Amino acid sequence: MKKILNAPSDYVDEMLEGLCAAHPDTYRLLGEDRRVIVRADGPVAGKVAIVTGGGSGHLPVFLGYVGEGLLDGCAVGNVFAGPRVADCQLAMAQCDGGAGVLALYGNYGGDRMNFDMAQEFLELEGRAITSLRVADDVASAPAEQRDKRRGVAGLVLVYKVAGARAALGGSLAEVTAAARKAADAVRSIGVALTPCIVPESGKATFELAPDEVEFGMGIHGEPGIWRGPLKTADALADEMLDRLLPELSTGQGARVAVLVNSLGATPLEELYILYRRVAARLGALGVTPVMPLVGRYATSMEMAGASLSLMPLDDELEALLKAPADCPFWKV
Repeated sequence: MKKILNAPSDYVDEMLEGLCAAHPDTYRLLGEDRRVIVRADGPVAGKVAIVTGGGSGHLPVFLGYVGEGLLDGCAVGNVFAGPRVADCQLAMAQCDGGAGVLALYGNYGGDRMNFDMAQEFLELEGRAITSLRVADDVASAPAEQRDKRRGVAGLVLVYKVAGARAALGGSLAEVTAAARKAADAVRSIGVALTPCIVPESGKATFELAPDEVEFGMGIHGEPGIWRGPLKTADALADEMLDRLLPELSTGQGARVAVLVNSLGATPLEELYILYRRVAARLGALGVTPVMPLVGRYATSMEMAGASLSLMPLDDELEALLKAPADCPFWKV
């Protein structure tokens, strides 16, 4: 294992300390175990708070999107491990500015269980809480079992929509409805070229031969759809689109948010080669990409690979996507 770290057991805690030291105007670290990140200027009185949570190893997801027009707080787990119930509860309680809290996170078993328990405790205190799980990874379950799909990079677009609606003064019901509309619309799929290493284990999460890729692999190394020889960028982009488009309303004249995301090690140059093909294919269908995002938005440590997320837009979603937002990893 070659990583820039001190002790593997201190990896997450020292990362959080560094993050808050680098961006003190954005992030504040809370909790007995120092595993809750909140807005430095929060809680924002009268605004619906949006709180997320998840394992470390995916920056900027999850904690990186705490900021103005985005999230209010995040409960942070170890690398690829969900946050504790107590931290989910603390994050929601500390971010509540009096208008209620939306818990918005990826569809993973540990996160679901812990956020559900935290929500129950807070509701007993009389707090207004809603929750929404994003399940955008088309490779992880068929369309008729969408509630079993994993939440991956499409979560970033849902953060943006929900955060914008909250910043505009939406009620808890309105913010939750906007987030649900975005979550229902977005679809994602990825391809992995290399594994990554979790610091505490010191071992690769899976094995791939030098000439192999795994299409549809999850961000923790969950099995994909197929494993085989590396294809060209155009062939990979085509298969990604061929698996996403049948589930989306993207007829002539449609407008679509596009996210081409590095899983960690893949450089921008290769992402733009993918986007080139995606834009050409969409253009041939009469579909207009809106505010395309190309870069590292949801990673898996140092895994090489990329994902593609598409979210068809109506007037409401497009306006919320373009609304102002500011965090160290994304400014609109």
